Amino acid sequence: MVEIRFAQNTSDLNNILLLQEKNSKHSISPRERESEGFVTVRHSLAQLKKMQAVSPQIIALQKNDLIGFALVMPLELKTVIPALVPLFVILDSLVYKDKPLKELDYYVMGQICVDKNHRGKGVFRKLYAAHRKHLSTKYNYCITEISSSNLRSLNAHLAVGFEVLHSFVDPTDEWTIVLWDWTR
Repeated sequence: MVEIRFAQNTSDLNNILLLQEKNSKHSISPRERESEGFVTVRHSLAQLKKMQAVSPQIIALQKNDLIGFALVMPLELKTVIPALVPLFVILDSLVYKDKPLKELDYYVMGQICVDKNHRGKGVFRKLYAAHRKHLSTKYNYCITEISSSNLRSLNAHLAVGFEVLHSFVDPTDEWTIVLWDWTR
């Protein structure tokens, strides 16, 4: 049985960091990156605590073991993760349904990760369902960026309901920005 809940303490945040490191682009082989996907950004405990103070982070547990997380990155925290600052600059220039994004109520899903042994079992969808349940009263849209080489993640996001909004290249990678419209 998988439990989806908010992170509650420093132990939960440390477990997010452990799962994040285990699935970091720099911790796995190129073959595994291609077949299993990966996460790019590595957070610090201090950064996660700042994020947690503004909006609780959503985690998945099985038998008290953290098996997944989906981080909430409200716009007021856009400078907390320096690697994401260029994303927020680009978002300010984009339009969705003839409206500038900066005029819409959205947040950035900061990162999602499911432990390798629990993939393909609905945990990803449950984490996003919790995002929608808990955040759709405040936001109409959820936006995230995905490395264009991370096809597993991109396809999983599209299957949940995200749509491609924009693609761009920066010095680190090629990125696809996706948006989930909760007004539909």
